[in-house]
Amino acid sequence: MPPQVRNLPLQSLPDSITDILGTDGPFAEHLDGFAPRAQQQMLGEAIQHLLDNGSTLICEAGTGVGKTFAYLVPALLSGLKIIISTGTKHLQDQLYHQDLPLVKKALRSDVSIALLKGRANYICRHRLAEASGHPALSQANLLSQLSQVRAWAKTTESGDISEMTDLPEDAPIWRYVVSDADYNSALEPEQLKDCFVQAARKAAQAADIVVVNHHLFFADLALKEEGFGEVLPSANAFILDEAHQIPEIATQFFGSRVSSRQLNDLVRDTTAEQLRDAPDMSELRDAVDALAKAGRDFRLSLGVQPTRDQWRSMADKNDVRHAIDELHTRYSALADQLEIAAERGKGLTACLRRCVSQLSVLDRYIDTATGNSWIQWFETFRNGYALSLTPLDVAEPFQRSVNALSATWVYTSATLSVGGTFDHFQKQLGIEDAAHCRQESPFDYQRNALLYLPEGLPQPSDRRFTEAALEAAFPVIQFSGGRTFFLFTSYRALHIAAEWLEDKLDVPMLVQGEAPKRELIAEFQALGNAVLLGTSSFWEGVDVRGQALSCVIIDKLPFASPGDPVMQARIDAISSSGGNAFFDYQVPQAAIALKQGVGRLIRDVQDWGLVMICDPRLTTKSYGKMFLNSLPNFPVTSSLQTVREFFERHSP
Repeated sequence: MPPQVRNLPLQSLPDSITDILGTDGPFAEHLDGFAPRAQQQMLGEAIQHLLDNGSTLICEAGTGVGKTFAYLVPALLSGLKIIISTGTKHLQDQLYHQDLPLVKKALRSDVSIALLKGRANYICRHRLAEASGHPALSQANLLSQLSQVRAWAKTTESGDISEMTDLPEDAPIWRYVVSDADYNSALEPEQLKDCFVQAARKAAQAADIVVVNHHLFFADLALKEEGFGEVLPSANAFILDEAHQIPEIATQFFGSRVSSRQLNDLVRDTTAEQLRDAPDMSELRDAVDALAKAGRDFRLSLGVQPTRDQWRSMADKNDVRHAIDELHTRYSALADQLEIAAERGKGLTACLRRCVSQLSVLDRYIDTATGNSWIQWFETFRNGYALSLTPLDVAEPFQRSVNALSATWVYTSATLSVGGTFDHFQKQLGIEDAAHCRQESPFDYQRNALLYLPEGLPQPSDRRFTEAALEAAFPVIQFSGGRTFFLFTSYRALHIAAEWLEDKLDVPMLVQGEAPKRELIAEFQALGNAVLLGTSSFWEGVDVRGQALSCVIIDKLPFASPGDPVMQARIDAISSSGGNAFFDYQVPQAAIALKQGVGRLIRDVQDWGLVMICDPRLTTKSYGKMFLNSLPNFPVTSSLQTVREFFERHSP
């Protein structure tokens, strides 16, 4: 039963969202640099109406609309219990630590707020205390990291490891000291009194506004499907920001996966726990060794080259079938031994749960009778593998979860529509009845931006395409004086470009993979005249304002690889049901991705710049119009002279 709605005092605030976000409102009065925008006000009014009346709203807010304030203001004034979910932990922290405090101050609001992340984002005092004796923590670098974590743990109030800026999120030490569901489930209630996870959950239960990220949100929805989800408190309304990511994330969480990394972690941890709590159980150690060997043999059976394909391409091979059956047998044998050993210690009990969980996924994977609603696929790496079971369509499980929550829903992003409609997004998630609100960017693209579509380039399938695109892009980079994001749809093209440009550029060049993403972005901004080469991870979630970025070049339309097993299975399913997979699925997916890439350019009202798209299909194919109609209202040119004049006119 959702909590009752409270009526909060509005004090002397203006009566409407439009006035609150207007010229004479508290934001204009108290926040430096705040500029009233009609689009933000209309979006805020639409969200307030929905929160007052219930149902579902899908809203697209172009870059610069200010959608964060547009949903935070009505959320804080609504008196509802609201969960706000956003795309990444970084955005989640920004929302909680920066945006919400600003809005609370402007509204003079006493609404309580809480931040909630997944368990692995919090330190566990009990695991930290036991870490010194862990056999795997004998290396000097790990002991040094452990010492750093211990010093920080004495001062932290939240236990959120993002506070530890001296250690990266992927530091090896974290896996030994963060909260773990299996480990904590074996603790007594009194041992959890000082648990950071429990404290964060209690705060979330009591708060009016709870900020989460999509991965936590969908992890809980997936658990609710099985009857166990209880991390997120019940709420009157859910606001899902960066909603364009939801179909992909939902696909991950409504599926299942077992991998060599999970197996190796289980082998490592079981070995350590056996040495500590059951040194006399040689049968357990033998079972661990046998599972480790079966995992290696299974990987070898899948071939030498890294592969990503549907399982049916391997399922009928005798050596593969034998290897996966042996893997299943060894998992079962280890589970039997761990069941005997579990009473020896909490760590062994946790290993038993993990073993049974991995075995259950393997059970479903071996059973090829999964029906037409699941995609069985695998991928291999140099020394590892992963077996995945992915729903063909997430609409049904997602809608079951949504309907069970009986709440109001807001989906918002800068990139939800394709060709002016939300049909593709709604179909992916099974949303049938929804109100729509689409607010264009307030930025003056006609005056401050230009879209360059060069003529005469070969088709992307031509082996000469990448070099031809580089030759066409090079003078544009020179006109821009660097200050360029060059975005690619493949690592192969990126590496060709890096080699081709290396001796030609007279400005700094930064290449994805040479340093962590955050460091590359920081260096790009600091240099002020660099060229950054990136692939998919730089197409969204990157915010470079000012003159450091004045040009975005995109090599090809970002169609997903037809060799991707999930993509191919969905294409096959659409085609077999009489649909047109290319126009109904592939083009809309690529159009949304293109909007994200183009959106890197203009991030502020003072920004200006040029987008160059090298793919001739925008003008030579009928579907090119759908891509162009999905982009902001750029003036378009195919003249390199016009490009030169544009930069001459705008450059300081």
